[in-house]
Amino acid sequence: MKDHSWGLVGTIVLELLYDGARHVVKAGDERDSHLAREMRAHREWLGPWTMRGRAPQLVHADEDAKLIVTRFLPGELVEGTEHEWRPDTYRQAGELLRLLHEQLAVEDEDFEARGQAKALWWLDQPHRIAPDIAERLREQVESWPTPTITLVPTHGDWQPRNWLVYHDVVSVIDFGRADLRPALTDFARLSAQQFRTNPELEQAFLDGYGTDPREPEAWRRNRIREAIGTAVWAYRVREEQFEQQGHRMIAEALTN
Repeated sequence: MKDHSWGLVGTIVLELLYDGARHVVKAGDERDSHLAREMRAHREWLGPWTMRGRAPQLVHADEDAKLIVTRFLPGELVEGTEHEWRPDTYRQAGELLRLLHEQLAVEDEDFEARGQAKALWWLDQPHRIAPDIAERLREQVESWPTPTITLVPTHGDWQPRNWLVYHDVVSVIDFGRADLRPALTDFARLSAQQFRTNPELEQAFLDGYGTDPREPEAWRRNRIREAIGTAVWAYRVREEQFEQQGHRMIAEALTN
């Protein structure tokens, strides 16, 4: 019925009609690493949402074939609509995120060390970060402590691009970045985008979520990791607007 693929990566996303019901089918290419995460999220973490009709139901998954089928979830993407700037959208999003995060908490001694290594790896890839800024980033990342940290189930790309709204009710899609991470990581996209220009949205989100997990030092490390990854990945896929966001994120993370 419709092709929902982005075209930036090799994942195909199709809306199909089968036996009178609408479905969404995702298929990954040989380089795909996201569908396995999406399958795990459906099997282990999405129950609090699917039982409320706020996330799509899993129909079929084949990890070897890199193929997943879900029930179609009605609604329009929040991004680019009036709902993107409504506080109630963010209150609902905060409530949904709390339901995801509160299911499980595990202590991890190696998460920060892995994040440090990944940030340095990104800096070793081709990019357009100015040499002096890249060196400054490298020095800071290498100096970081690597404490034990609490991980919870996270979405990994929590922002209006992955929220649907239907009759003013917010629901969630796209779990290809789902993983166990610190709760604060799901605040990163919003803090770099919508919260920058409208503090009312941030307050509504926190009202829905209930607390603020952004411990200052861990939050700063995450902001720098996110900024580096955004700038380098966007350069790799030639998404110039997103790359510019990454450079802005780097400047703000180094300043604040």
